[in-house]
Amino acid sequence: MVQGIIIPADNTAPLRASALDSLADYQRAVGGWFEAVDIPDLGVTMYVNEEGLIRDLPYNRRVTFLWRFHVPQARDARLVGDVAVVGLTDSHGETTELPNELRERLLEPGVYRVRSRERGKDQWHEEPIDRNDYVETVIWAALLLEMSPALEVRIESVEDLGEASE
Repeated sequence: MVQGIIIPADNTAPLRASALDSLADYQRAVGGWFEAVDIPDLGVTMYVNEEGLIRDLPYNRRVTFLWRFHVPQARDARLVGDVAVVGLTDSHGETTELPNELRERLLEPGVYRVRSRERGKDQWHEEPIDRNDYVETVIWAALLLEMSPALEVRIESVEDLGEASE
């Protein structure tokens, strides 16, 4: 059994933890047959409905930008429908657990900041607004990269909540 996270296409619906034990669990999570979309630097696989675009499922802004930010060659990608997120597969082809840090970022409250710098430069610049949702921070960071491809962009957790509100 693997604990995954379901990211609904409905932006108003919360992300939720879900036990994914069988093929039927994955099919139920995405509403049909599925295909894998990997984000190697996050250590995750996202399972999406393989007929989602053909069936005109609703656009999933959150997973689309999560993928675009971490897989720059996917800039033109558009993911649709509800998505199940789990860890990458192991050497035996078995799905693994999500990395703990990402699980916490997706499900637990936190404050995040986007920093950027021109490629090859030393100084990082802080974006003026901290966000209290990791996925919304990723969306902003991905948009910043799309608008200014010459930038390096990273996301940091703001541990001192007093600093975040200043």
